[in-house]
Amino acid sequence: MSGFLDTLRERGFIEQTTDEAALEKLFSEGGDVVSAYIGFDPSSSSLHVGSLVPIMALVHLQRAGHRPIALLGGGTGRVGDPSGKTEMRKLLGEDSVDENLAGIRSQLSRYLELGEPGSKEGGTNTGFAVDNAEWLLELNYVDFLRDIGRHFSVNRMLSAESVKLRIDSESGLSFLEFNYSILQAYDFLVLSQRHGCQVQMGGSDQWGNIVAGIDLIRRVDGAQAYGITFPLITTAGGSKMGKTEAGAVWLDAERTSPYDYYQFWINTDDRDVGRFLRLFTLLPIEEISVLEAYEGAEIRHAKQRLAFEATKLNHGEVEALKAVEASTTLFENKGEGGGAVPTHSVSAGELEEGIKAIQLFADCNLCDSKGAARRLARQGGLYVNDKKVDEDRVLTSADLDNDCIMLRAGKKKHRRIEVSS
Repeated sequence: MSGFLDTLRERGFIEQTTDEAALEKLFSEGGDVVSAYIGFDPSSSSLHVGSLVPIMALVHLQRAGHRPIALLGGGTGRVGDPSGKTEMRKLLGEDSVDENLAGIRSQLSRYLELGEPGSKEGGTNTGFAVDNAEWLLELNYVDFLRDIGRHFSVNRMLSAESVKLRIDSESGLSFLEFNYSILQAYDFLVLSQRHGCQVQMGGSDQWGNIVAGIDLIRRVDGAQAYGITFPLITTAGGSKMGKTEAGAVWLDAERTSPYDYYQFWINTDDRDVGRFLRLFTLLPIEEISVLEAYEGAEIRHAKQRLAFEATKLNHGEVEALKAVEASTTLFENKGEGGGAVPTHSVSAGELEEGIKAIQLFADCNLCDSKGAARRLARQGGLYVNDKKVDEDRVLTSADLDNDCIMLRAGKKKHRRIEVSS
């Protein structure tokens, strides 16, 4: 059990640590199994590519012999984390939160070996997912204020960047959201007391919340805890990781197909290939060093490896191989890409009457709206059967080629349109 911090460093995961020397000792070779947690917000039933840095950090933690804890925010999700937000999150109902938690738990189990809290099954590094609603929804408000709230300085809370950002905004900061950092700090305390958790990890915007939890553990139990934050990942072009013209890139195959997921990675900017290989695959650093040294046309080989490895981690090897085959078929002009290219069905009647191209591009999720499709058409980025079309184009049965219509948005995003009976 060694090298966890070294792995995070050489792969580019670490932004800040609360006490590097103490963390080195904690994770030292021959030491005890360390439990560390990361929280996941249930604002959707699926995580997206922007969540992969924390997920992969937990993967490396488990591979190093330590125990990952995925904290599912069934309780805090009813409040909403204001960190990095310019306005209040939409509040979710109980049914929506439960549905979202189930989806997230399922996705995390693809990456991590997860059991039940306290279970003796599996190894000592078997992790678990736990919902903070388990303790937060049972709190007595007055008791919580007396026992926990007294440890928090309002002056210090007001100095947090996430709070100052919202106070200075038009929407302001609700009292509901102002309490979030206290609840997250309490989560860390509970995980420390119940499960011996000593480390919280999270994005750089969580630094203040993590420090608050460490301070609360020290004040209540006199125990030492630690924090690690990750950098905000942006592309070389300056855009937020996981965002495309069609919206977020989801881990859920129903929202982002394995083929589109593969295409997202293979479209990586040349300047990002090495960094993304380190962050989003489990390839050895020595192999990554070879791949990132490719230049010119050869760099496509590195992108193909990145796309395959990332897709395999999320969707499994079978789906990753299907995506490779479909991509190869399309780009070598050998056909229509095989069954892995996502399909969208329209009725024969609809097609006979005519369907606006921009509407169809939106309906099949090649663009996130008709407006986005219209803008892309004006930029010359919409194609039907490999021919550029304008925003006024109407598709009919005359556009069928081998009983289908092939749509393309930009250079790499494809859909096969089929006619249903």
